[in-house]
Amino acid sequence: METSQNQPTWNQLLGSNNWEGLLEPLDLGLRELIIRCGDFCQATYDSFINDQNSRYCGACRFGMKFLLEKVMLIGASDYEVSAYLYATARVSLPEAFILHSMSRECWDRESNWIGYIAVTTDEVSSSRGRREIYVAWRGTTRNYEWVDVAGAELKSAKELLRPQQGTNNTGGSSSSGNSDDDDDVKVMLGWLTIYTSDDPRSPFSKTSARVQVLSNIKRLMEKYKGEKVSIAITGHSLGASLAVLSAFDIVENEVVPPDVIVSAVVFGCPGVGNEEFNKQVIQHSNLHILHVKNTIDLIPHYPGRIMGYVHTGTDLVIDTRKSPYLKDSKNPSDWHNLQGMLHVVAGWNGADGEFELKVKRSLALVNKSCDFLKAECMVPGSWWVEKNKGMMRKEDGEWVTESPAEEDLPVPPSY
Repeated sequence: METSQNQPTWNQLLGSNNWEGLLEPLDLGLRELIIRCGDFCQATYDSFINDQNSRYCGACRFGMKFLLEKVMLIGASDYEVSAYLYATARVSLPEAFILHSMSRECWDRESNWIGYIAVTTDEVSSSRGRREIYVAWRGTTRNYEWVDVAGAELKSAKELLRPQQGTNNTGGSSSSGNSDDDDDVKVMLGWLTIYTSDDPRSPFSKTSARVQVLSNIKRLMEKYKGEKVSIAITGHSLGASLAVLSAFDIVENEVVPPDVIVSAVVFGCPGVGNEEFNKQVIQHSNLHILHVKNTIDLIPHYPGRIMGYVHTGTDLVIDTRKSPYLKDSKNPSDWHNLQGMLHVVAGWNGADGEFELKVKRSLALVNKSCDFLKAECMVPGSWWVEKNKGMMRKEDGEWVTESPAEEDLPVPPSY
């Protein structure tokens, strides 16, 4: 595998120079960081219960303590999950965003598990000379059905902006009664709704996902005061949009001091905001956004400039057609598949270079939730499934949905 002669600093890997000189050719350390962030994203897909027959539909399959171990994340023991994040929506959204169980005994009728926060252990932090905090946002489990129904309306993001005198912008849901002037900072209504909605009826989302992530980052910054801290926020698809919003929010509202870099490493990110939002992002020297996108993926082009959206961040454009292991798929969901992107990142050698794996990564991971690998790779499609789809046989021979172990039952956040 590849070795690096002049290794960039950790801050450079996080984008302190906007990844200048690290993308072409793709630096080994940055390649590994991108894959690590992608694996944190994948953990949200691998553990999310999307079967609406289950009373736990919309929850995480595993408890915090063993999440990374149970999804078989490489290097799982290097990290501890510090918090789970939950979201709701104060207006009706398509089920690609918020799933609900059909059971009358469901775990929660208003909320979905939307991500988690992981932190390097004391031992690993001491070895690396820094405390790494990762926030991973879950994307949509149904890749494309939300595109036509989510609506791409731009909405004022004033509630995310630094508070003015006599105001407090780090609260829960908003009535969104702000004026929508053309020069307002605006973001997509759907993303803003999921990020800022709360529901007092739910023990899991009494406060919004926004309040949950900001309060947990504040708590961790206080806990690790005196240490060198970095924050990487990651997500794919919908999760990528939430990653960009939350990274901006953390820096804009000075949740961390200006010497702490907040980096969003996102995959297949749809449009997030308008030109004024992009200007607001750029003015923060400690906020950096790296967008890994497949050149044939349609999602990053939605919503487009014609609807008022402007691209945000630095791009690493890859092309899944370069890999000799992948089919010449005509399925847009394959073009958007996270594991397909991570496979190509592992072997990316530039648009003009030949594909060559630079880090060790199993080919089989590509087919976790799709059938993108060529037949000669001998890997079944969509192979990551719960045993018997969560069904178990009782002593009397009756098959029923298996209840989670006590350690995996959903636990409301502490408020």
